[in-house]
Amino acid sequence: MKVLKLICTACLIALASLTNAQEAAPIDSSYINGHYTQRLDFFRKMPNRKGEIVFVGNSITEGGKWQELFPKKKVINRGISGDVTYGILARLDEVLESKPARIFLLSGVNDMKRGISNDVILQNFKRMMVMVKTQSPKTKLYMQSVLPVNEAMLPSIYAQVKNSKINDLNQKLEALCKEMNVSYINLHPALADEKGSLRKEWSIDGLHLRQASYVYWANELKRLKVI
Repeated sequence: MKVLKLICTACLIALASLTNAQEAAPIDSSYINGHYTQRLDFFRKMPNRKGEIVFVGNSITEGGKWQELFPKKKVINRGISGDVTYGILARLDEVLESKPARIFLLSGVNDMKRGISNDVILQNFKRMMVMVKTQSPKTKLYMQSVLPVNEAMLPSIYAQVKNSKINDLNQKLEALCKEMNVSYINLHPALADEKGSLRKEWSIDGLHLRQASYVYWANELKRLKVI
């Protein structure tokens, strides 16, 4: 009986150690690379304009031809392929320099790809909201939902990106937006199929959008009368 108790105790200690090790695992918060540096250098050299409408995010945002989708608006693209929430936090000051009229922000999927927890991503979202409210209080911030993916199409490098995780993150983001008095935009009705996945015919690889698919995204923003 004593031996059994010792074995059980040892198992519990081992499990606790494993849990603590997982909790203490370092987060990959890196964001600096050649593309990031070149894009940011370009952004900083561009003149600021009054009344800018800024789309901020990663490759999904960078891929949008926003100026063509909204030709009568002062729209600029501040997407950087591969960017994570840490990278956006590091460069958000450049966006806020012009005191833009509106910011449409979409981020989180690359963090998820790295195994960063939704709670950590949400903490970074909150930091972004605070930065906007503090540095440019008249700017209207729109936090857009992380887009659904088509898991059957995804390359293996996106193994940790699941619609269940995305839905959980979006639900928590919506709640955070209510808490922080920030506008939340759910893009899933415009881009998801009846199963909640990204429409296969609208995607290149299950994550990134075909150029024509941005029309549906833009139409949703128009329908909501936010731009």
